[in-house]
Amino acid sequence: MGSVELDESSPARVIAVHRGELIVSNGESESTVYVTMAMVKDNEDAEVTVGDWILVNDNSGDFTRILDRHTLIKRQAAGETLSQQMVAANVDTLFVITSCNDDFNLSRLERYLAFAYASDVNAVIVLTKVDKVDNAGEYLAQARTLGSDIAIEMVNTHDPATLEGLRKWCRSGQTVALLGSSGVGKSTLANMLGDAQQKTGSIRDDDSKGRHTTTHRQLLPLGNGAMMLDSPGIRSLGVIGSDASIQAVFKDVVELEGQCRFSDCMHEREPGCAVKAALDDGSLSKRRLSNYMKLVSEQEHYDDLLAKSRKKEKADKKAAKKGGG
Repeated sequence: MGSVELDESSPARVIAVHRGELIVSNGESESTVYVTMAMVKDNEDAEVTVGDWILVNDNSGDFTRILDRHTLIKRQAAGETLSQQMVAANVDTLFVITSCNDDFNLSRLERYLAFAYASDVNAVIVLTKVDKVDNAGEYLAQARTLGSDIAIEMVNTHDPATLEGLRKWCRSGQTVALLGSSGVGKSTLANMLGDAQQKTGSIRDDDSKGRHTTTHRQLLPLGNGAMMLDSPGIRSLGVIGSDASIQAVFKDVVELEGQCRFSDCMHEREPGCAVKAALDDGSLSKRRLSNYMKLVSEQEHYDDLLAKSRKKEKADKKAAKKGGG
């Protein structure tokens, strides 16, 4: 940051985005800053998102530029597209929230974890509504099968003492984001951990699914210098990451693949397949292997689309240059 910028501008945190209007905070007060695509550089990560730090001109109040991010969470848009949707910037920890009811889904949790690792943020699985069931320990045991080193917290929102394990991630200067389906208790959790009150909704008895109570992403102060990002419920999540982020979630499967006799083993009828042997003895579930292969296939498909897009872009530039010459 140059001395001229320091003399003329001040940093502010984006706490909400509304169609070209940024609601920002300088730590003492909030204000509205207007921004257009013409004001930011032309690249895929140019869009300003919740959690960004920006510079605001002290005299005019105008947007100056986005400051460097230390993390960026983004998701792939639905369909056959390379479009990306910005979720949040400068998040330190992602609370992956699921409730002890029909919402609990190991495959979805694996997808959420890959999403977190692709964004280079800490991930904590949070099991809510533990007071609603008699077998909360069984949900914990299932979550533990995803990895012995994964942080997991069990929360009863009627017992504030159960939130103490989460508070260590919410220290001053830290930003925590909540990720999960509607109705798992994200807004209730935000209310209990912080000062700002969010609306909470009821749960449908037939499928344990909730109604959306948060309509847009916004940063909420927790009162101790930390910030929390609440967001609408998400069920469909396209992961934009790398092979490494998926491998980090499925370290056991990757290790087994390394023990297969053939490097191109498809884990079907090949001799010396360590993965099939693990399936046969029950140490690896068919569900986990299937989800691993699904995420790998999605990533390969996205990488293929990206390679074709770049090849076409390169060819178009070459043709334009030739035509202009």
